[in-house]
Amino acid sequence: MTLQTFPAGMGGESSTSGENREKTHSPGTPGTSGTPVEVAPVLTTVVPAGARRRGLPRWARRPVGPLFLLAAWQIAVWTGSASTELLASPWTVVTTFADLMGSGELPRAILVSLRRAGSGLLLGGFIGITLALLAGLFRLGEDLIDAAVQMIRTVPFVGLIPLFIIWFGIGERPKTALVAFGVAFPLYLNTYAGIRNVDATLVEAARTVGLGRAGLIRHVILPGALPNVLVGLRFSLGIAWLALIFAEQINANRGLGHLMNRAQEFQRTDIIVVCLVVYALLGLAVDAVVRLLERLLLSWRPAFSGA
Repeated sequence: MTLQTFPAGMGGESSTSGENREKTHSPGTPGTSGTPVEVAPVLTTVVPAGARRRGLPRWARRPVGPLFLLAAWQIAVWTGSASTELLASPWTVVTTFADLMGSGELPRAILVSLRRAGSGLLLGGFIGITLALLAGLFRLGEDLIDAAVQMIRTVPFVGLIPLFIIWFGIGERPKTALVAFGVAFPLYLNTYAGIRNVDATLVEAARTVGLGRAGLIRHVILPGALPNVLVGLRFSLGIAWLALIFAEQINANRGLGHLMNRAQEFQRTDIIVVCLVVYALLGLAVDAVVRLLERLLLSWRPAFSGA
C-alpha cells in the first residue's frame, strides 16, 4: 500500500483546510479581501463625583437656611401670627443693631465679652489639656486624675455660680472661672480619648525604629491625638459662649449680658435679639477659625468631605 502526500497549498483536503484556517484566523470586513482592520480606542473622560457641578456653589447654599428662617419670621410678623410686643420684627432688630453700633455701645460690650470668654478659654483649655496629657500618657496620672475629673464634670457648672461668688466675689474673677470650668472638660475628654485611641501598631513601629519616649510623644501620639483635640476645642468654644451668658448675669455692668439684663427690665425684645444674634455670629466666627486650623494642621490626613 502506497501512501501519497500532497504539498501544502495543492488540491485535496489539505488545501481546503488551509483555506478554512485562513478564513477563520484572518478576520476582515467585506471588500477588504480578509485584511484585518484596526479599531482606534475610544477615550472617555472620567470626572470624579466630587468634581461634578451641582448647581449653586457651597458658599451660596450655606446662607439658605438662615435666610429661610428670617423670611418665615418676617412673614409671621406681617400676618400677625407673632406679636411685636413679644418678639420684635426683623426690620426693628436691624435698625436697633445700627443704632447700637452707631452709639458705640454694642462694640464696647462685644469687646468686654470677648475678653471674658478668651480669658476663660485660655485658663480652662490649659487646665483641661494638661490634665488630659498627664492622664493619657501615664498610667499613674490616669489613676490619680481621671476618676476625680469624671466625677466633677457631672456637676452642672451653672449650679456653681453661688459658690464662685462666695469664693471670688462679684468682679471679673467668678465670670472667668465659670467659663474656664465649662471649657475644661470637653477638652480633657477629647484629648484623653485621642491619646488613648492612637493605633498601637504605630506605637510599636516607632519603638522598633528606636524612638524614645519624647520622640514617641512628639511624632506619633500628639499628631494622632490632634484631630480629637480640635473636636474638643470646637465643643469648648460653644460651651464658652453658653457659660458666658450665665457668667454675665453675676452683677455685670458691662458686656452683652449687661445689655440683655437692661433690655429685659424695659421689655426691649429687639435689643435682646440683637445680643443673641451677636452671640451666634461670634460663635460662628470662632468655629470657622477652628475649621481653618483643621485644614492647616490636618492636611496630611485625607478625610471624607461629603457626597
